[in-house]
Amino acid sequence: MSAGHSIITPTVTPARRPFHLMAKPSGSACNLDCTYCFYLEKQKLYPDSRQRMSDEILEAYTRSYLQANPTGQPVVFAWQGGEPTLLGLDFYRHALALQQQYGKGRQIQNTFQTNGTLLTDEWCRFLAEHDFLVGLSLDGPAEIHDRYRLGKDGKATHARVLQALELLQQHRVQYNVLACVNRLSSQHPLEVYHFLREHGVEFMQFIPIVERPAQGQYAQLGLTHSGPTPLQSAANRTSATTVQPETMVTQWSVLPEDYGKFLGTIFAEWVKKDVGRMFVMNFEWALAAYMDAPGAVCVHQSTCGSAAVIEHNGDVYSCDHYVYPEYRLGNILEKSLTAMLQSPEQSHFGHAKEDALPQQCRECKVIKACWGGCPKQRFTTAANGDAGLNYLCKGYTHFFTGILPHVKAFAELIRTGRDPAQIMHLQIISTHG
Repeated sequence: MSAGHSIITPTVTPARRPFHLMAKPSGSACNLDCTYCFYLEKQKLYPDSRQRMSDEILEAYTRSYLQANPTGQPVVFAWQGGEPTLLGLDFYRHALALQQQYGKGRQIQNTFQTNGTLLTDEWCRFLAEHDFLVGLSLDGPAEIHDRYRLGKDGKATHARVLQALELLQQHRVQYNVLACVNRLSSQHPLEVYHFLREHGVEFMQFIPIVERPAQGQYAQLGLTHSGPTPLQSAANRTSATTVQPETMVTQWSVLPEDYGKFLGTIFAEWVKKDVGRMFVMNFEWALAAYMDAPGAVCVHQSTCGSAAVIEHNGDVYSCDHYVYPEYRLGNILEKSLTAMLQSPEQSHFGHAKEDALPQQCRECKVIKACWGGCPKQRFTTAANGDAGLNYLCKGYTHFFTGILPHVKAFAELIRTGRDPAQIMHLQIISTHG
């Protein structure tokens, strides 16, 4: 925005409940060409657009996001991409200045998801000074990471990501590692876990890669990955033909049972050796869910719809996994965030997650830990022929069932005021074997 210009808009009415609005300030622009990335191709939705959030959009986003979130609630600015470091440090210095201008004493947190390859000492000093929480993408050892995470030039990226990890540690930046679990890495759970542990990583999460080849209208748009799974009501679900999981997804997608075994194998190691010094968010989420505690990841909530995404040009979508034309809620320069997040369309989107649960899920003993998983992955068939079962169902069932004895022990330790790390000294039989 040029000097002296300001945006004049009506007072924003706060939303009825807190919400999260992830920002994609660089759109889908990235310096890497990861095979399994679902977001790179979003550029096809904006073929004539510069992949950079303008000052005007940044100011409108900052002001509206702060004003629309209920007073008294912390507000998290999550910067993702593409690759957000492509915008340069001055962009984020300006963003922080706008947060101070419109925050008026609000509690504000900034998070930053990066592939790490462009991080420098200057970047890390900035991130540390302003208490950013950084998510670093690192899939494990080089032979695993470099299978799918290559640069635009086709060269390996693992060494550069390790340099970024060292910089984050040297500058004491708050960080966690996001490791994607794909067809290859799912076969090597302990190699991945031991690698991260040996490199000083204390906080990590394991994200399953599940992508389908695009068909129909999405293929016509030039998209290679699948469009969204239709969110149907229970009354309108149709039966589907059962097919083998590997025929439904890309060759790099993790298989359902393998994802469950991957988590279960790491859990068995963690619960014996690393409780209290290694923090695996997948395990934290499971424990919170079993104890009816708030804060579980949206994937394992009963409903969704309170975590939207804003693209670089101000377009707001229901979710970053649903950046498709039919899930566009509007533009931040034309509609208020409150109106978009409380619209009938977004309400339907959020409640359809629960409404569309197959009966198999409703009768499942781990329903309160799983809640059917992410709607975008609900494209397989339940045992009774109902459509809408999560592709990862067998994996989730294996994992959540297997950890249940330990979860009960954790709950008892916490209830009685004891250190949860004492679980490492208890003899507990797990169904993971």
